[in-house]
Amino acid sequence: MTGNDDLTSDDGVRGTDAASGGGDQAGAKAPASVTKAPAPAAAAPVPAAPDGPLVELTDVSKFYGTIRALEGVSLQVHAGQISCVLGDNGAGKSTLIKIISGLHQHDGGSLRIAGAETTLASPREALDRGIATVYQDLAVVPLMPVWRNFFLGSEPTKGKGPFRRLDTSFMRATTHAQLRRMGIDLRDVDQPIGTLSGGERQCVAIARAVYFGARVLVLDEPTAALGVKQSGVVLKYVAAARDAGLGVVLITHNPHHAYLVGDRFVLLKRGTMAGSHTRDEITLDELTRQMAGGSELDDLRHELERAPAPAGLGAGSRSAGRDAGPKKA
Repeated sequence: MTGNDDLTSDDGVRGTDAASGGGDQAGAKAPASVTKAPAPAAAAPVPAAPDGPLVELTDVSKFYGTIRALEGVSLQVHAGQISCVLGDNGAGKSTLIKIISGLHQHDGGSLRIAGAETTLASPREALDRGIATVYQDLAVVPLMPVWRNFFLGSEPTKGKGPFRRLDTSFMRATTHAQLRRMGIDLRDVDQPIGTLSGGERQCVAIARAVYFGARVLVLDEPTAALGVKQSGVVLKYVAAARDAGLGVVLITHNPHHAYLVGDRFVLLKRGTMAGSHTRDEITLDELTRQMAGGSELDDLRHELERAPAPAGLGAGSRSAGRDAGPKKA
C-alpha cells in the first residue's frame, strides 16, 4: 500500500487518512497494517432458513428459584417481519429479551436459530449468531462523538506495534454513510451523541446493529420515553430495518405503536402468554382491549359504574330532615 491509507467499508465508503507519519508516506518500505472492526463479518451469522423463522421459541420457561418469570411462551421471528411483544410491567418482557440475547438461559422449552435447537451461552455468542439487542438506555457515552459511539467496543485500527492507532477517518466516513442509508443525515458526526434527540440516538443504535451484521434486531421499548413526533421517527427506522430483510422483535407496552408496524403480536401477562395473533387476525381495538386486561377490564368497568343513590340519601331529604326538627313552644 502506498500513499495515504484508503479503507473501504462493506457499502463502498472510503475513509482516507491524511494524518502525517513516516510509515504512511509513499515509498515506505513496510506498509502499515490495517485492522478493521471484526463485527461486520460476523463469525456465525444467522443463516436464512427456507420458509422458516430466523429465531423460534417454543414453550420457553424461566424460573429464578421458586419465582416464575416465564412459562410456556412461544415466539417466531421471520425475516422481513416485525414480531411485537406486548405486556404490562412485570409481564416477563425483560426476561424474554435476556433469553433471546443470551444473557440468561431458558429452563424449559426450546430455542431454535434457523431451525437448529441451541442454548445461547452469552450475549457475545448471540451477537456472533446475528442477534443484536438495543436496550432502552442504548449503552452510549453522551460526551463522545457519534462516530465513537457507533464503533464503541469494535474500533478499527491501523499501523502495527507501537504505531498502532485508531482509524478515525474510516470510522467517521463509515458512520456518516451508514446513517444516511437509514435516512439520518447528520450535519457533523463529531458532535456529542448526547446532543441528539432521543429518537435520533435510537436510530444510531439501530444503524450500528445493522452495520455489524445483525439479522435479528431486538428493540427494548424504543419509544417508551419519546414524544409523538420522535416516536414516529423511530418507528419509521424500525420499518426500514424490516424492509432491509431483518427480523425485528419490538418490545412495547403501546398497542398503537405496535399495530402501526407489527406483523405478529404476542401478549404476555404475569409470565404467561395471554394471546398470539397475526395482523390479519386481530384489530387495533381488540389488541388494545386484550393489552388493557380484556375481561378484567370489563369487570372493573362494571364495578366502577355509578350506582343509583339509595332512597333517603339525597340532598333534598337532608334538608327535609332539618325542617322537620323539634319546634320551640
